Amino acid sequence: MTLPLPGPDTTAIVTGASSGIGTEIARELSRRGHHVTLVARSVDKLEALAAELTSGADVLATDLSDRPSRAGLLDRVAANGRVPNILINNAGLSTMGPVSASDPIAEMGMIEVDVVAVADLCSRVLPGMVERGEGAVLNVASTAAFQPLPGQAGYGAGKAFVLSYTQSLAGELRGTGVSATTLCPGPVDTGFGERAGFTKEEAEAALPSVMWVSARDVALAAVEGMEKGRLVVIPGKVNRAAAALAQVTPRTLLLPILTKSHPGLR
Repeated sequence: MTLPLPGPDTTAIVTGASSGIGTEIARELSRRGHHVTLVARSVDKLEALAAELTSGADVLATDLSDRPSRAGLLDRVAANGRVPNILINNAGLSTMGPVSASDPIAEMGMIEVDVVAVADLCSRVLPGMVERGEGAVLNVASTAAFQPLPGQAGYGAGKAFVLSYTQSLAGELRGTGVSATTLCPGPVDTGFGERAGFTKEEAEAALPSVMWVSARDVALAAVEGMEKGRLVVIPGKVNRAAAALAQVTPRTLLLPILTKSHPGLR
């Protein structure tokens, strides 16, 4: 078993815990007896979640796009008397549309949260985990990590970074007692698409219903994958098949299909 056991002073840091997959992962870890530290910008949502969790929770409202705020996060965890033995890098966002029509500030903000924050928090949390000889990291990517994503170019590339980065971490951490797992969900009904700029109806038209997995099932697969020490977790048989196919399909064939089907390019 590679998921650390709960301890009297340990905590699982869960970023993006105010909704969707992050909320459900926090609930699942709490069910297993872990104290959780909930991180996101929305204080009200975090406090409502903390109130329902039975194993204890701290709320640390943080803007992960802000580097000084991220830098102070571990000190705030320590001030609560907690040591992180689990890190869930779940926070993320996406822009939509062609890069030629993009807002540079929005693009860089997305990359700051989806890419830089992941590397930043891993760099800050892993030294302590390795020193103690115990810990688990889950970085949330996407099935978009396995293919180009015209219409969400920065998002897809960011998730490819998360996948490669976490696999490299797993190699480096071998024998340390610390594990690294990448979660690569397909479409999940969390409101993420709406925030990116396309409707649920548009997403469902582009992605068959058999690919959709609930946030609860994704969270359960994620935590069970960490427990088993899996390198990559892709919830749903159809999503696993699609990810495998995307990796071997020539880009000259794949790109026109992906470009035509993406709602952000219509």
